[in-house]
Amino acid sequence: MIIMGKLAQSTIKYLIEADFSAEGVVEKPDVIGAIFGQTEGLLGVDLDLRELQRTGRIGRIDVNISTSKGKTKGKIEIPSSLDGSETALIAAAIETIERIGPCESDIKIRGVKDIRALKRDYVVDRAKRILKKIMEEEMPETAKLTENIKESVRAAEVVTYNNLVAGPEVDKADEVIVVEGRADVVNLLKNGIKNVVAMGGATIPSQIIDLCRQKTTTFFLDGDRGGDLILKEITQLTNIDFVARAPEGKEVEELTRKEIYSALREKIPFEHIFSDSRKDLSEENKKKIRNILQKMVGTKAAYLFDRNMKLLNKLPIKQFNLENKNLKDVEMVLIDSDINEEIINICENFNIRYLIGNSKDKEYKSKSVKIYSKEDF
Repeated sequence: MIIMGKLAQSTIKYLIEADFSAEGVVEKPDVIGAIFGQTEGLLGVDLDLRELQRTGRIGRIDVNISTSKGKTKGKIEIPSSLDGSETALIAAAIETIERIGPCESDIKIRGVKDIRALKRDYVVDRAKRILKKIMEEEMPETAKLTENIKESVRAAEVVTYNNLVAGPEVDKADEVIVVEGRADVVNLLKNGIKNVVAMGGATIPSQIIDLCRQKTTTFFLDGDRGGDLILKEITQLTNIDFVARAPEGKEVEELTRKEIYSALREKIPFEHIFSDSRKDLSEENKKKIRNILQKMVGTKAAYLFDRNMKLLNKLPIKQFNLENKNLKDVEMVLIDSDINEEIINICENFNIRYLIGNSKDKEYKSKSVKIYSKEDF
């Protein structure tokens, strides 16, 4: 059942909808930066938006913008899995924002939709139509019911596709999911995913390479070293569209339904995963970075570079934030500061590829940012 597209997730309870206007030209990062920056500390630690989004209790903030005659208007949508009172507090906090980027602004909450109420309306309406159909038609015979059950069971069984273990919908589907082995196929079939095919081992067979040329493919791999090795092999043999990974240390065959769908929702375009390794830092650039890091000691600054290692800007580390529009076209940032999650989140928001800082107090991971410390050079 789909009621509101991407928002019809089991965890979403409410959808905050707001309209905003700004006395100037602003962009989406400005709006998101204002929301995080100007509500920080307003409702206490428990309702800090960054933490709520990190833990999945606040979803991805969606912003639609239109600009006319030097002014900006738009709409903001914030999905929430908090309870009603907490969601109302978040909505009220959004209205306190007075500036977006450099411009004066005004934000008004248009409403807070109860997603569960929409689902209930759908259920009631659907039930009425089902009941009407039952009353208008004869109840099916027992033999017909039995045959329908058998057909459902057969449809969920493992089949063979070009000598590979697969689900029954691989041949007709435009998009397919490639997994490592038979047990992975069985687990996905049990959870309603039938456009799945197995490689049958750690080596990618020619049938899979042909399939990648014909269809949109997502490689759904185990969260272990075996999955890492398969990714490296893919780069040498073929091009695919997306990569999904099981949680670290887990295999696809043992995932729960929730873990399977979560991993597939978070699939990453293939080119994003290997864009760093395909053009990793050259020895010349590493030497240049070492020299710059030595000169930066004590400056508490951030140095911004483009993809050609050309210096774009220098700014105080305090200005390295979501509200700074100068971060838009940055490829690499060197900071005279320790690396933390907030800095990594800023880099992810502006699609910054490389982050290099003094040290890391723990091993951070990012799907889009390659993270280094001084010790790496």
